[in-house]
Amino acid sequence: MKKIELNDVSVSYIVGDFSNVGLKDIIIQKIKGTYKQKEFQALNDISFSIDEGELLGIIGTNGAGKSTLCKVISGIMRPTKGTMAVRGSIASLLELGTGFDGELTVKENTFLRGAMLGYTRDFMNQTYESIIDFAELKEFEDRKFAHLSSGMKSRLAFSIACLVKPEILILDEVLSVGDGAFRQKSEKKMLEIIKGGATTLLVSHSLAQIRRMATKVLWIEKGKQIDFGETKEICDKYAEFLNKK
Repeated sequence: MKKIELNDVSVSYIVGDFSNVGLKDIIIQKIKGTYKQKEFQALNDISFSIDEGELLGIIGTNGAGKSTLCKVISGIMRPTKGTMAVRGSIASLLELGTGFDGELTVKENTFLRGAMLGYTRDFMNQTYESIIDFAELKEFEDRKFAHLSSGMKSRLAFSIACLVKPEILILDEVLSVGDGAFRQKSEKKMLEIIKGGATTLLVSHSLAQIRRMATKVLWIEKGKQIDFGETKEICDKYAEFLNKK
């Protein structure tokens, strides 16, 4: 079953420095025909599909459009062109700290994040201990979220996203934060999730991690799709590209 399908999906923004241009000036420029809008193409004709239980590795240099693509698939952004089908509940972890309140405790934030993902209080009561133990934050559960280190925040966010058993899991560079031991544990957990039938999208600058975990790879650069296919083939091409830069 195809869990995610994109057909010629594009995203564009209107950009420009409007700080010194007032509404009156814009109206005058439009009347004179001198007003020009600049359009930035964040994504341009992205097409791929992945099946249930696959892990799609998304690679590309900084500014390639990887995070924008994740936001589109998560439903945070709408494509300006093309069609998309996403079948299943989504747990996305796109930016460290997103969906958390710095003034609430770790425990309070766990329940808050669970509610935002659509889970009931009873379910979160049953799952809470597993989440906090996996995140290795039992002794910090009454501490304010804002007081945690970036590694701790990442562990909590990852634990919530994974242990609530989503059908589709989207991770944008979150496994690069934290110590090596937790990264290994996270990879093991992700493989368990995939074996359980979940579909995963993983953005990572670690080509070694993508090689270990991905069943398919999408390579994008400057918003354009360079290639999509089998992991080894695409990773080898990308490594050659990086070596030439």
